[in-house]
Amino acid sequence: MTTMSTVDQRTHLAGQNRFEMLLFMMGGRQRFGINVFKVREVIPAPRITHMPHAHGAVRGIAHVRGQTIPMVDLSLATTGRPLPPERAASVIVTEYNRTTQGFLVEAVDRIVNINWQDVLPPPERVANRAYLTAVTQVDDALVQILDVEKVLAEITPPATDVAADARSRAEGPYDHLLVVDDSLVARNQLRQTLEPEGWTVTLARNGQEALEMLGQWADASDERLGRTAVVISDIEMPRMDGYTLTMAIRGDERLNRLRVLLHTSLSGQFNQNMIEKVGADAFIAKFDASELARHVRELIAAAA
Repeated sequence: MTTMSTVDQRTHLAGQNRFEMLLFMMGGRQRFGINVFKVREVIPAPRITHMPHAHGAVRGIAHVRGQTIPMVDLSLATTGRPLPPERAASVIVTEYNRTTQGFLVEAVDRIVNINWQDVLPPPERVANRAYLTAVTQVDDALVQILDVEKVLAEITPPATDVAADARSRAEGPYDHLLVVDDSLVARNQLRQTLEPEGWTVTLARNGQEALEMLGQWADASDERLGRTAVVISDIEMPRMDGYTLTMAIRGDERLNRLRVLLHTSLSGQFNQNMIEKVGADAFIAKFDASELARHVRELIAAAA
């Protein structure tokens, strides 16, 4: 498939609240899911070179198409049980948060296309402990959608400090931000970045929760809505994705003044096409604290 046809296909999905998911196994019958947007390719397990002092879940490094990338035992990272070398048959090469890495798995099943409405947040009792952002059903069987950002944050913790040249205390009437992300780790990273800069932050776990929150604020003339100029939203989330949330905000005269900053681990040149289609104001890839703070200030200045 050509690059432009890929752009056209992905752009067509924008605002449709659809989710393409790659299914795979990590040992056993349980199937797991990962967003196809984040998958560069699937390859047989290559020769891996051990790296001393690497994180325990990193088996080593491998050379893939001229690039040296870390190989992460996804089973060990998420369950504490290493995948036996003889069963580590496939590698899912992904691009997350401006980095490329390979995830060792036992087998890859197939790609499915489902509606985000059919994808549910994980149960509250496991949400803070498990490496899950969501669950769904495929062929009447439970599929667990992994919180890869949590895995990567534990392997290489991102910096949440804003650089000195990007710092300045938030001033003016717009001192409140709504942050929308299905990953607990991502929500905490954003809060730890933004609150020291002077903003008050309200968190939502998905687009539907955020839209309901904004609607309630508008109905009740809640002062939080008046203090909010920017919504920072992930794209891929259960119930309602960031594209659909943006379109809903643009279609509500009570909310359409809000600036929407899409902040996501997704990569690819089609992002610009998508943000223009749905009416977002800006897109940045996770996770650069200083770049995030600068974009928020620019959007607030434009709103003011």
